[in-house]
Amino acid sequence: MARISLLPLRNVDGYVASAVVDMDSGMCLAQDGTGVNLDLAAAGNSEVVKSKMKTAASLKLNDKIEDILITLGKQYHLIRPLERNGQLFIYLVLDRSKSNLALARHELRAYEGELEYS
Repeated sequence: MARISLLPLRNVDGYVASAVVDMDSGMCLAQDGTGVNLDLAAAGNSEVVKSKMKTAASLKLNDKIEDILITLGKQYHLIRPLERNGQLFIYLVLDRSKSNLALARHELRAYEGELEYS
């Protein structure tokens, strides 16, 4: 796999941390930032994504997950499965008081479009 740079995500208002995660293994392929145990978050969020995908399939929604938002009192946690590789997702942690959620979702989508990996 090509080296993955998360540096562009640092420009998202309220940026705390980010990772690109392999959903099957729950392991980070790339990670950046502080204040969050990204290895632990990657493993746990892999289960969240798998569960949501399984539920969507059971409900026969016939649609794809664009992102999953977890709203905490002080943070937003955005999880975005990659369109080109459904086994990977981007995990982005934002300081809620310093971020604009709509803009962050837009910037995350743009970052995915520019992301290079094999």
